[in-house]
Amino acid sequence: MDKRITLEIPPRTATLIEELDKKLMVLLRDGRTLIGYLRSVDQFANLVLHRTIERIHVGKEYGDIPRGVFIVRGENVVLLGEIDQEKEDKLPLQEVSVDDILEAQRKEQDTKQDQEKLLAKALKERGLQYIPDMSHDDMF
Repeated sequence: MDKRITLEIPPRTATLIEELDKKLMVLLRDGRTLIGYLRSVDQFANLVLHRTIERIHVGKEYGDIPRGVFIVRGENVVLLGEIDQEKEDKLPLQEVSVDDILEAQRKEQDTKQDQEKLLAKALKERGLQYIPDMSHDDMF
């Protein structure tokens, strides 16, 4: 009888073990994008990221907000992938300051909100009801 100890890890989570100590991009359910080094993972796919940044994209500009050590609950992960450093350096994106990207993000959100109000008004005039996408609102 073989008495070796076996580690019971669900198959989906087991593949994350191969990503330890690699630079990963993680897209969360609330729309945020995190980039950091995977340091730990458990059976629920909870992640510990080290030297994490939160990257905000607006058009062809981006800004990075340093977050340090970041713990992500597995159920909030939508997409996870390794960063190819060579391709990352060649992207046609321009890095801007955190203040500039946050201002651009605010303007983009305001514009989207104004467009949704116009759409809701137009639909209401035609006897229809507009239900906005609130998929990200429940996460904050």
